[in-house]
Amino acid sequence: MKAVIFDLDGTLVDSAPDIHAAVNALMRAMGYQPLAFPVVRSFIGNGVPKLVERVMRERDLAFTPQRHAALTEQFHALYAQQPARKTRCYPGVSEMLNRLKAEGYALGICTNKDMDLTRKVLDGMGIAGLFSATIGGDSLPVKKPDPAPFFACKQQLKAKSVVYVGDSEIDAATAKAAKTPFALFTEGYRKTPVAAIPHDVAFSDFARFAGMLPALFASRSAA
Repeated sequence: MKAVIFDLDGTLVDSAPDIHAAVNALMRAMGYQPLAFPVVRSFIGNGVPKLVERVMRERDLAFTPQRHAALTEQFHALYAQQPARKTRCYPGVSEMLNRLKAEGYALGICTNKDMDLTRKVLDGMGIAGLFSATIGGDSLPVKKPDPAPFFACKQQLKAKSVVYVGDSEIDAATAKAAKTPFALFTEGYRKTPVAAIPHDVAFSDFARFAGMLPALFASRSAA
């Protein structure tokens, strides 16, 4: 079976507005001024603990494991209240996923977002039922770019050939470590130019993506 595994934030959905709102709810609770949207957007990609660590660094908050754990829990609770209020699928995502499903591809999610938040976002976008496997940032002891989450998702899908789709340097490193073809969505949360991120194909329009898959699977051995 052939499968396509997707990252979530910055790839299938633009979740930055809800994450930004939750970060600033945390800032208000602590008595700090809000952080600008581009700043918070740049913090997304490595999971909630890393995001909170970056927020602490931005606000010059003294870091201790205990304080970090407490703020991570507080942010998680704030974000979990409304993780899909402002979040939207990127244009063409729902149509693309339904097309791939109809064409017989198995679909999976491999994200650094915690599983409970991932489920809420997928449910909120109305696309949860399209995925046969979902691996979150807390599903295993390690996160991307370690390839273990990717391989766990692949195993759940019972797939022999897989293409990975993501938007960031982390996703590219994951695909490289897994030795699988990588499709880079260029409209997400990457921090460096497209040319600096290893990829097999790059695209900005999901209406074009399904047509790229046959060549992607044929271009080199999909892990």
